[in-house]
Amino acid sequence: MSTDPTPSSGSDTPVPTCYRHPGRETYVRCTRCDRYICPECMRDAAVGHQCVECVAEGNKSVRQTRTRLGARDRRDATPVVTYSLVGLCVLVYLAEIVWPARMISEFAMWGGVGRFDVLVPDAGVAGGEWYRLVTGTFLHEPLSAGGFALTHILFNMWALWLLGPPLERELGRVRFLALYMAGGLGGSVLTYLVAPDQVGVGASGAIFGLFAAFFVIGRKLGGEVGPILFILVLNLVITFSWTSKISWQAHIGGLVAGALLAVAYAYAPEARRKIVNVAAPVIILVVFAALVVVKTSQLTSGTV
Repeated sequence: MSTDPTPSSGSDTPVPTCYRHPGRETYVRCTRCDRYICPECMRDAAVGHQCVECVAEGNKSVRQTRTRLGARDRRDATPVVTYSLVGLCVLVYLAEIVWPARMISEFAMWGGVGRFDVLVPDAGVAGGEWYRLVTGTFLHEPLSAGGFALTHILFNMWALWLLGPPLERELGRVRFLALYMAGGLGGSVLTYLVAPDQVGVGASGAIFGLFAAFFVIGRKLGGEVGPILFILVLNLVITFSWTSKISWQAHIGGLVAGALLAVAYAYAPEARRKIVNVAAPVIILVVFAALVVVKTSQLTSGTV
């Protein structure tokens, strides 16, 4: 009787490998599809582990939670629209420090009317530079203007940083951006209608739109609106106390536009919420455009 002095080295069965990484050996299987997965492809599940594809497929069947106003629930997400708006305003302000005269002359809100209501040909909003209705809301007084130049942008950015995140999370990114732009445009349009000879800069119209929206939505959701009402009233008092320094038209225009759009968002019937969310800002934009067209016609025809 003879024996083999060399013990068997093991079974001929190959070691299983990850289905996504064939070069990685593993004995762990996805509890859903039973495929082998390596540590990089493992995702914790209620029982065992699942592969990335099964997790993604399972997420499709999970009902996405919504805020009370119908937006996708992003309570833990970064308010990217708010931070982007703050960053854009700051970047524009840095550009103003370098080119103060050029930035104001080319991009500030100005109707195109000179002193004594003399229309300046091919200049301002009346001259076809409609972009000023938007760009002016991202400008602020350059440091060379002195006085409250730095205070203006600091207050506006503080208010945006404070009010933006809760509104963005409740409304969603798209509706919040529409709200901000509606407030800014509302301020520019009313300024153009009432004082086309006035050069205006600042995000104050958009900020007043956020003030109004915070109040309207807070009331709808049963939140505490006393503090925001106090801040709003205080700012209105300041607005009409220093009319030589502050554009009341921008503040009131933004306030009204923000309030109207917020009412549409907050009180839209749930069954028609999607339609209202799209229609409301479009209608406001169309009304603004019509008002600007009428005012431009009056200015260029010399009827005002």
